[in-house]
Amino acid sequence: MLNPNLEEIQLSKDDYERYSRHIILPEVGVEGQKRLKAASVLCIGTGGLGSPLLLYLAAAGIGRIGIVDFDIVDHSNLQRQVIHGTSWVGKPKIQSAKNRILEINPFCQVDLYETRLSSENALDIMGPYDVVIDGTDNFPTRYLTNDACVLLNKPNVYGSIFRFEGQATVFNYEGGPNYRDLFPEPPPPGLVPSCAEGGVLGVLPGIIGVIQATEAIKIILGTGNTLSGRLLLYNALDMKFRELRLRPNPERPVIEKLIDYEQFCGIPQAKAEEERKRQTMSEMTVQELKQLLDSGTNDFVLIDVRNPNEYDIAKIPGSVLVPLPEIEEGPGVEKVKNLLNGHRLIAHCKMGGRSAKALGILQEHGIEGTNVKGGILAWSREVDASVPEY
Repeated sequence: MLNPNLEEIQLSKDDYERYSRHIILPEVGVEGQKRLKAASVLCIGTGGLGSPLLLYLAAAGIGRIGIVDFDIVDHSNLQRQVIHGTSWVGKPKIQSAKNRILEINPFCQVDLYETRLSSENALDIMGPYDVVIDGTDNFPTRYLTNDACVLLNKPNVYGSIFRFEGQATVFNYEGGPNYRDLFPEPPPPGLVPSCAEGGVLGVLPGIIGVIQATEAIKIILGTGNTLSGRLLLYNALDMKFRELRLRPNPERPVIEKLIDYEQFCGIPQAKAEEERKRQTMSEMTVQELKQLLDSGTNDFVLIDVRNPNEYDIAKIPGSVLVPLPEIEEGPGVEKVKNLLNGHRLIAHCKMGGRSAKALGILQEHGIEGTNVKGGILAWSREVDASVPEY
C-alpha cells in the first residue's frame, strides 16, 4: 500500500498536533503524514536494532506495526534494547515492545507474532505489510527475510551490528540489489562471533536502528535518496561513515521458493560435527570441578580461554587465563604445554563452546584435556551465585 488512496485517510485534530513538526516540512506535509498513517511496517526482532527503530516508527505516526519475536526480556538486554524496561525482565519482548509503542502512539495498530520466523510462516506473516525491516542477528533468518521479500516484492531495510561497527542498506527496492548480492553464500558456522561472545557498544544499535527507521520512512514518503545500492558502514570508535556501492549480480540464482535456511547455512552439519567432537572429548560438570578444587589435589591445570576483559568480570578460583586467540595463533599452545608440566588439563570458557574449540586445537598438538560443561555461566548458576553473570 505504498500508493494508498489518500482521500480515504483522514488526519484527526490529535494527529495535526502530534505530527505538527512533520507536517510543516514541505517534503512531508499533510499528504506525507497521511502516507505514514496508511502505511504498515513489519519488524523482525525486538532486540538491539528493533528497539530504537520501533520507537521512532511509532513516534512518526506509522499506522500499523507488526513485530516478530519469541524471546523474553533479560537483564543483559537492557544495556542496548531500549524499548524494554526492568519491570519487563522475564516477560515476552513483543508484549514489552507493544506496551511501549502504545505509550508513544496509542493510535497505532500493533500486530504481534510470538513465533520463530520460518519458511512455513514467513510469506503469510510478511504479506500484509508495505515494508519489512530486518532487525535479526543470525544468518539463517537474514537469508529467509531476504528471500521472502524478493518473492513478495517487498523492500527490505537491513542493518547489522558488532562490537563498535554497524552497517545498513535497503534491499530489493526499485530494482536494486538484495542480500544475496552482498553475501552470495553464508560464512561457515561459528566464524562470525555473536554479540554475546564479542560484545557490542550499547549505543551502536541505536544509531543503526534509527538509520533503518529513517530509510523506512523515506520509502513510505517517496522522498529523498534511499540506501538502495549503497552499503553504509559506520565505525563508532573513529566516528566515521563510509559507503560501498552495491549492484545486482546478473548471475545470481533466481529465488523461486523458500528453503531450509538452517541447512543452507550449514548449522545442522556444524552441530553434528560439534556433537561428534564432544562425544570423543572428555567432559566434566561444574559440580565435579568444584569437588576437584575442594579436594586440594594439585595434579591438574585449569585454563580459562575467554578474553582478558571477560576474565576481569568473573573467574573460577585457581584458573589460568590463556585466551582462545592465543591458542589459535600458536603461542598459547606452547604456554599450555609449559603450564602442564605433566599435569592433566581442564579448560573452560563462558558456556563451553570456545573451550571445546581450544581443546580441539590442543589435541592436534598432542595435548588431551577435559572440557567444563556450561562454562562459567553454569558455575555461577549451579555452584557459586556470587560469580557475576554477563
